[in-house]
Amino acid sequence: GPFLILAVALISLLGIILSLTVLSGGTVKGTGKLLFNFAAFLLISSGFLIWFFGAVHSDVDSYIKENRLKTDGIYSWTRNPMYTGLWFVLIGILLLFHNLWTLLFIPIEWILLSMVLKRTEERWLKELFGEEYERYCKKVNRLLPIKW
Repeated sequence: GPFLILAVALISLLGIILSLTVLSGGTVKGTGKLLFNFAAFLLISSGFLIWFFGAVHSDVDSYIKENRLKTDGIYSWTRNPMYTGLWFVLIGILLLFHNLWTLLFIPIEWILLSMVLKRTEERWLKELFGEEYERYCKKVNRLLPIKW
């Protein structure tokens, strides 16, 4: 978990460094800058809230100890609220640099998160919970908190 978030944070850092150097031509000004700031504020604040409701307010620890699948609360919106929350915060930080090129790093991070989660946690949870987890996956998105 921490290594995956570190990898995503390093991709964001690379995006920031590039946006300040070789990709500085993509910097937006005026209304575009305001839109980036507004989107950054929304993503950072919602990211912290999603993370909080997934990590602190969800009682997920008791579900883990009792070997039960958590599917209610924030977990009915996204299967990975802690990753989603931190990812949203990182996207928001990227947007604070007001550079169109940084937008290219968002799908790269999403692909990395999706690939690693599919090959690790999701595989493990499928083995552990079987059909119950498969039904849950059909109803709840991996990262984006969108109801189907």
